[in-house]
Amino acid sequence: MKLTCQRSALATAFQTVAGIVPARTPKPILQNIKLQATMEGATLVATDSEVGIRYRVGEATVDAPGELLLPKNKTNDILREMVGDTITLEKTDEVLWIRGDRAEYRLGSEDPVEFPNVSGFEANEYYILQTGALKQMIRRTLFACDTESTRYALGGVLIDLKGDVATFAATDTRRLAVTKCACAMQGKVEVRNGTPVVPSRAMSLIERSLGDENEPVWIAIDTNHLLLKTAVTTIYTRLVEGRFPKYQDVIPRHATSTVDLVAGPFHMAVRQSLIVTNEESRGVDFRFAPGILTLVSQAADVGESKVELPIGYDGPEVSITFDPRYIAEFLKVLTAEQPLKLELTNADNAALFKTEDGYNYVVMPLSRDR
Repeated sequence: MKLTCQRSALATAFQTVAGIVPARTPKPILQNIKLQATMEGATLVATDSEVGIRYRVGEATVDAPGELLLPKNKTNDILREMVGDTITLEKTDEVLWIRGDRAEYRLGSEDPVEFPNVSGFEANEYYILQTGALKQMIRRTLFACDTESTRYALGGVLIDLKGDVATFAATDTRRLAVTKCACAMQGKVEVRNGTPVVPSRAMSLIERSLGDENEPVWIAIDTNHLLLKTAVTTIYTRLVEGRFPKYQDVIPRHATSTVDLVAGPFHMAVRQSLIVTNEESRGVDFRFAPGILTLVSQAADVGESKVELPIGYDGPEVSITFDPRYIAEFLKVLTAEQPLKLELTNADNAALFKTEDGYNYVVMPLSRDR
């Protein structure tokens, strides 16, 4: 097997698929990345048994088709340090040669036949989303997952695909992120019982693998797995077991106060208030008064802070205590100029942040006697 390709293209593809290669596994062969070369081109394949990816390498010239295994760590080091525009990979017997500009490496290579297969995309009925919309939906929900929860369904993003609307939701029970975008269907896609939850690790991989924002993305969902296809990537992932909370019931419906905010200035004020907090006293009081928001924090052995921000609000004074990290993580995924509304009921009930494009973020307040 022998091929030559652009070093930068191979490095980009390798870094994307390397994200799911397990650091520790009872199957050491999974710590490799398979390179499949045909006369049509080259594809990198990686899996941890739960999530798998196939990534087509651009600008590859195949001189001799075949397969080989690339050890993740050594190959990554070589691609990072090697110079020159092109790189050649060749396998002879049990030896892997990597050659570049004035450098060559001889590595041992395991038998690729032992590497698990990663399914390609063969569905005839699937949903179609735009890459830019999908990337935004992932960013707006992924941070709200609870990756350490014993309730497995909280460790992923719920995908609710119905007709021409796709809804993503994620929660760790202390906050909830819900966002929507338009989608289309190819064929008569069956309506599933329940909604699939995709592991947060798989969603992170999907986000990293997405390219041109105007390209279509195909999504097919089966009983226990999801397949996603882009122009260069196919990703397979098992779905999370367990029942996702009824997120629609969590979103507050009746607010007594509404505050107009802009993401950038609000984010700056929240980051400033974060400075004087610690694990024991992480709460910040958000005090809303006509025309002004005051953020007050106090932490033992750290100090006190007061940050003021002019706002569009003319209602009665309202005070509520939040963990500012939850607010900052939400604001981080918005553009600085994004307008938003904050709907409040009182100091004890959940608050709702809303954007004009249908993004809802619910946050539970902290108790005042924290």
